[in-house]
Amino acid sequence: MSTCASSPFDHPKADIIMRSSDEVDFRVFKLFLTLASPFFETMFELPQPAVGTSDDTKDGLPIIPMQEDSKTLDTFLRFCYPSTLAEDPSLENLIDIQAILDAARKYSLDLIERKICRALANPKVLEAESLRCFAIARNARLKHETITAARYTLRQPLIPTWFAEIELITASDLLALLTYHKKCSTAVEPLLAKLDWVTSHYGSSSCWLSPQSPRSTSPTGPVGLASSDTNCQCARSIEAKFDLWESAPVWWWASYMKTTFELLRDIPSGDIVRSEAEKTIQEVRSAGCTTCSARVKENMEEFSNLLALKVESATALVRISV
Repeated sequence: MSTCASSPFDHPKADIIMRSSDEVDFRVFKLFLTLASPFFETMFELPQPAVGTSDDTKDGLPIIPMQEDSKTLDTFLRFCYPSTLAEDPSLENLIDIQAILDAARKYSLDLIERKICRALANPKVLEAESLRCFAIARNARLKHETITAARYTLRQPLIPTWFAEIELITASDLLALLTYHKKCSTAVEPLLAKLDWVTSHYGSSSCWLSPQSPRSTSPTGPVGLASSDTNCQCARSIEAKFDLWESAPVWWWASYMKTTFELLRDIPSGDIVRSEAEKTIQEVRSAGCTTCSARVKENMEEFSNLLALKVESATALVRISV
């Protein structure tokens, strides 16, 4: 026996009943559906068959059996109704969004499909569920949304954890995503190999990164090289690959660069650049150098934003094959 749907699909003056696959009756107005969808407009213009059995009507209203379950039917009918009668459901949690998209396409509900596309491209949703968005968009052959979601997946490790929507995509789709991720990781490697973008940004003279001084053989800090800045207690890096203006940088900047680029191999995103900068700020403040502690936040925020922009510019040149 069928049950009745909740408000607003229980109106006594409705002129048709839609019955879901799980036997829930939605009493709806044909006018709203006709205005929302050319599919329903055409359907309601067709001659209606004569009532032959008691199953054809209920309370004198014709019954239309639907293939969608009550949850999907409730969602897409709310999009068809005026906002004064039914608020648009939220699509941000992506629950059952595939079924809703299928129904929208089946019944020519273009408005719902556009809303779903906007939900899949919503930065708030993408930041939390980029892999799910990618799988849903790729399955639906939404190219723009697929590419956008792929870019957001760079904020996660190369090998993703399992998620339900992974079953919506093929092995080829997943391989394309992993290949794209790997190419983006490779694209940022030259930023460490050649640091001219750093010296170009800060000019031809040394700055807080690398105060001019000769290398010391007397360890004074974590790395074992001392700064000539009488006010700075920070050691200098012993790794020549981090040298700027032919002088060694402070140890904590070199350490930041080394750690950050190791992480970028797996997560080629500006986000990881900025989050590691926050850790470095705390590390420097804990080290006890009053000179560096006073300026490290401002300096590292500026530098990490610069590096993040360089990373994002490098990965933006990489294309995913979908």
